[in-house]
Amino acid sequence: MTQIRTTHVGSLPRSQIVADLLFAKEREEPIDPAAYEAAMEQATQAVLCRQKEIGIDIPSDGETSKISYATYIKDRLTGFSGDSPRRVPADLMDYPAYAEKIGRSGGTPTYRRPRCTGPIAVKSMAPLQRDLDVMRGAMDAAGYATGFMNSASPGVIALFQPSDIHADVDAYMADLAEGMRHEYLAIVEAGLILQIDAPDLGLGRHMMYPDLDEAAFLRRAAIHVDVINHALRGIPPERVRLHVCWGNYEGPHTRDIALGRVLPELLRLRIGGLLFEASNPRHAHEWTVWRDAKLPKDWVLIPGCLDSTTNFVEHPELVAQRIGTFARLVGPERVIAGTDCGFGTFAGYGAVHGDIAWAKLTSLVEGARIASRNL
Repeated sequence: MTQIRTTHVGSLPRSQIVADLLFAKEREEPIDPAAYEAAMEQATQAVLCRQKEIGIDIPSDGETSKISYATYIKDRLTGFSGDSPRRVPADLMDYPAYAEKIGRSGGTPTYRRPRCTGPIAVKSMAPLQRDLDVMRGAMDAAGYATGFMNSASPGVIALFQPSDIHADVDAYMADLAEGMRHEYLAIVEAGLILQIDAPDLGLGRHMMYPDLDEAAFLRRAAIHVDVINHALRGIPPERVRLHVCWGNYEGPHTRDIALGRVLPELLRLRIGGLLFEASNPRHAHEWTVWRDAKLPKDWVLIPGCLDSTTNFVEHPELVAQRIGTFARLVGPERVIAGTDCGFGTFAGYGAVHGDIAWAKLTSLVEGARIASRNL
């Protein structure tokens, strides 16, 4: 019997202590460095142990030390300062009263998104090395041999943090690719699976390029893919997986580009696994695109079997059905059960309550066991 493995997108609920420390650091308040590092290490150990207890097969550090999945790069690359205006997804602009309601609810994180104001180069590898050391230690303590670490794509950095000095976004992404390549290499060399977070290939359609028609966006997506592939040159594809999504927020998502339309570009990525949304009401039907898609050799699919924006805990039988759908299409050995997106995209913020997020992951594991027996 092939046992379906389980994983998730990366970010997990952070404790209040961790969130408070991250925001204190963000505000440049005086903090005790030793106490800060100790808290991050203890929290990372706890999150690895919790994943092991639940039965997650391929864990992460929960992005414990990162305030968000893209803006953390300001501590690792030179050339970033100030703040950037918030872009509003096009689907929310279609429903301004709802967008205003979200803004009033306090569900929108307030933190700086430094823009590019100078040359991009490696600022310090120390924060990454610290994350790698803590992750490896926590994996050893929890009994894990395999784990993954998230890293932002050049395109998603450009999406949230525009440049004031580059002639165009292509030149900007090229510089970002060279800067981020050092991080990509270090994660793989540390023995971890590298996960590239690239919402720009989905969310980018209605947030970064809302004024383009679909054909024009696909031309832009092709460039984003080329930039990622260039940054990954020389890295074994089997050591890399990539996450694409359309935005981890509860909204109409009526402007999302269909998976089938962007899939030809995604299939050109030099990766070994693709994580994608497959459970929320806007994308759950798109399993059908894989019936006719020619899956690259040695690729695995990591469909989202849990919705990351709702506090419903999916029944394990439903999770098993979702897993079974993909396993019957491409074979159970080429499927890993995942989540639509992260459960802690921004420190201290999340549509799903922390306790419920862990309950959902428990259901994911139970569903994978049921699917494995059924298959």
